[in-house]
Amino acid sequence: MNSYLSRRDAILSMGGGLGATALSSLLASSACADDAISIHHPPKVKRVIQLFMNGGTFQGDFFDPKPKLNEFAGQRPAEVTLRTERKTGGLLECPFKYSKHGESGLEVSELLPKLAGHADELCVLRSVYTENPNHGPALLLMNNGSITPTVPSMGSWMLYGLGTENENLPGYVVLCPGRPVRFSILWNSAFLPSEFQGSYVNHSKVDPEKMIPFLKGKRQTLEAQRQDLDLLAALNQEHLELRVKDPRLEGRIKNLETAFRMQTEGSRAFDLSQESELTRTTYGEGHFANGCLLARRLVERGVRFVQVYYGNGQPWDTHSNHNTAVKPLAKSIDQPMAALIADLKQRGLFEDTLIIWGGEFGRTPVSENGNGRDHNHYGLTMMLAGGGVRGGMAYGATDDFGFRAVEKRMHVNDVHATVLHLLGIDHERLTYRYAGRDFRLTDVGGSVATDILS
Repeated sequence: MNSYLSRRDAILSMGGGLGATALSSLLASSACADDAISIHHPPKVKRVIQLFMNGGTFQGDFFDPKPKLNEFAGQRPAEVTLRTERKTGGLLECPFKYSKHGESGLEVSELLPKLAGHADELCVLRSVYTENPNHGPALLLMNNGSITPTVPSMGSWMLYGLGTENENLPGYVVLCPGRPVRFSILWNSAFLPSEFQGSYVNHSKVDPEKMIPFLKGKRQTLEAQRQDLDLLAALNQEHLELRVKDPRLEGRIKNLETAFRMQTEGSRAFDLSQESELTRTTYGEGHFANGCLLARRLVERGVRFVQVYYGNGQPWDTHSNHNTAVKPLAKSIDQPMAALIADLKQRGLFEDTLIIWGGEFGRTPVSENGNGRDHNHYGLTMMLAGGGVRGGMAYGATDDFGFRAVEKRMHVNDVHATVLHLLGIDHERLTYRYAGRDFRLTDVGGSVATDILS
């Protein structure tokens, strides 16, 4: 069998792979600086790391203390609206104690003792809300700015607006040890050119060549691959010149080049064995710890946007035994998040990197199945840390039980507008014309939360 055909067939069957024959949409190279849209104002940050707790966390567990939950456990006080989409019982107690930390006195739960040591760097958003209590639409809104599945993701918009700092790596990387709900639609580029699509990496295996199938072309030398790629590029360019501007083909040409360069750069960037034993120990063990460390390695090499999904499916979806289930979940994120902040600071990257933490929605203060928590889109907590935001602060508030955002409410579009602002982008001016209208990440809404800006 022809080796070229067999290699192509293997890539197609795997749904991914790199090298000189990589698929056009697999590994999205970023825009060159010359192609990027000029920033609209001086940026506070250059890059973003999003730590995504897929499944949805309960706001009262970590950063939003609600003592009345315990006072009224088992009850449904009439003075507060506690209506949920599905049948729920009385208020479920939250047994986790809070204490004040740092010079700011920010309240952090006992579930996050190591992260609490960085309280003065944390900007807690207690009043975020979304529009839909179902995982699929909520994931789309949080990742893509709309429940419509055919619009670009946040990372794609960032890459489209700013370009990359390293053409040898994709500008937008998604790390997940498995498949989150809705999978690749959460990092798609939709009608934006395909070069802005997120590059999915399953990091359940830490060997770079297992994380990224066909990272290296082993049947040809680099020189031979280069010759083949030059020929293909020439043919693609000739094809392009005969037609009206075709962003798909332009993206394919760029992606092939990035895939070729990735054979060297990618091997280094994704190789955790290059880190010292002390660094590995500091981050801890497990897929989330590895994801946080990989995120640091990628952003320090110029990757614009890195998403770290907590795990396969929706691991934070605690419909039963919530108070028991959340303890190991919290333990697995506490040390890696604290290490990430400390590592970025030590390397001089913290001040121009933005960390975003949160899930697709919150969870109900009332019980489901007696000891679980259902989905809650009326109020949730997110956390920001890094450049451009005020550390040691809690912004906004939910009601006495953490059910609804009631003070300084922030829609997801407001969060996105604020993130883009920190990157130097006016969210109303970052647009792309498609199907007769100008689209943007924040759709027709969004306001910058100026009170949290440093």
